[in-house]
Amino acid sequence: MTTTYDSLRDKVVIVTGAGKGIGRAIAERFAGQGCKLVVNDIDEPGIAETVAAIEAAGGTAMAAVADVSNSGQVNAMIDATMEAYGRIDVVVNNAGIVSPMLHFFDADEKWWRRIVDVNLTGHFLVSHPAARIMAKQGGGCIINMSSGGATRAHRAFTAYDATKGGIEALTRAMAIDLAGYGIRVNALMPGSIDTNSQGEDYRKKSGVNIPLGHVGEPADMTGAALFLASDDASYITGDVIKVDGGMLAQQRSATVDIRPPSDFPKVEDL
Repeated sequence: MTTTYDSLRDKVVIVTGAGKGIGRAIAERFAGQGCKLVVNDIDEPGIAETVAAIEAAGGTAMAAVADVSNSGQVNAMIDATMEAYGRIDVVVNNAGIVSPMLHFFDADEKWWRRIVDVNLTGHFLVSHPAARIMAKQGGGCIINMSSGGATRAHRAFTAYDATKGGIEALTRAMAIDLAGYGIRVNALMPGSIDTNSQGEDYRKKSGVNIPLGHVGEPADMTGAALFLASDDASYITGDVIKVDGGMLAQQRSATVDIRPPSDFPKVEDL
């Protein structure tokens, strides 16, 4: 059964990076709860598809093409949101980039700055004006997007992992500064989510190293996002919710563990 959050009806929600993948899934799920969506991305065709899907399902959405690392474009998006809807209740800072993946020795300053600007500074640039509006309204909710890379390292992901660690620190700091204004700030930490439908071979190979036995879908992120934005999470702020199939709970990946899942007792033998 799909949970319904009546407290979210008619809320105005900005989701960045919503042209595809996790962002699109979250935007569509919020729209299904009766929210009014602002669908942001730099991918204009992707935005159009998300807005069309929301409207086809009877929801309300507007497109907002903006690079979250550009303060002028972000401020224009905030202004357009206020002109269209008159308020901002929830921000989901989903926009981020991963590639190009470079070894530390192959990296340069341009690469570093672009990933930091989009992933970390983008969270600040969107949250800062939105939080001011929320404070005047008496409250709101900001959801940031972390990663396992915030606390565990990926190879060739130096800049990406640094931004995700920064996002978790930013989440805690924002939560403390904004709590007195009725604004809650939390983060989601996705695990291995198949955002590009990479096929069954990829899914099977990646699933070996996940305790639940399979990679996640973008839709798997939506329930936690709705919960954090809802009144059911009214006493939760400064926290990170992992949606990773148990990846970070394990000491080592299944392929190198002392006793791999393939050696576990079979159900028929229990």
